[in-house]
Amino acid sequence: MGVLLTLVILALTYVWGSIPSGYILTKFYTGDNILELGSGNVGSTNVKRVAGKKVAVYTQLADMFKGILPVGICLYIGAYTDIALISPYYVYALAIAAIIGHNNSCFLKFKGGKGVNTTLGASVLLAPYSVFISVAIYYLVKWRFKYVSLGSLAIGIFMPLIEVIIHGITPTFFYLLICSIMIFVRHRANIKRLIYNEELS
Repeated sequence: MGVLLTLVILALTYVWGSIPSGYILTKFYTGDNILELGSGNVGSTNVKRVAGKKVAVYTQLADMFKGILPVGICLYIGAYTDIALISPYYVYALAIAAIIGHNNSCFLKFKGGKGVNTTLGASVLLAPYSVFISVAIYYLVKWRFKYVSLGSLAIGIFMPLIEVIIHGITPTFFYLLICSIMIFVRHRANIKRLIYNEELS
């Protein structure tokens, strides 16, 4: 696979990740513009506030699919075809491209979601134990403290932590560390509200 084709596929993966699932689904089911309601975010948490639990679940699944599809295709190509990838680390670049697309959608003037569901989708084939254990911790934190954002931050903390405990320092650990940083960057406002006890549940 040549450099030009590699860059084109990365760009297409970014565009794929940019598809604003929450915006489209909320518009389809309610006619509302989610960018103008609730927190103004297109993620599933705000979709739930604006359009209800069913649409929020659809949004979660769609956002996860945006991450899992390019990673799954890349892993399949590497394992079951004779196509030579430009690098064994290319799959991590594709995962990050999809997440960046979700977070900074070219269809929403580079606005987007917080990236948690797309990160989980992109990471589940690369680090299944880290993802599933972190999701379990997410539900424990959400149940105990009632804040979705705090649970999301827990995912950001525990995915790379669990990965390094299980497998040590690997490329997947560094990939998850980058994902963690992106999650925390996207949750800056939530962190401030948590500190001042002003966060929405």
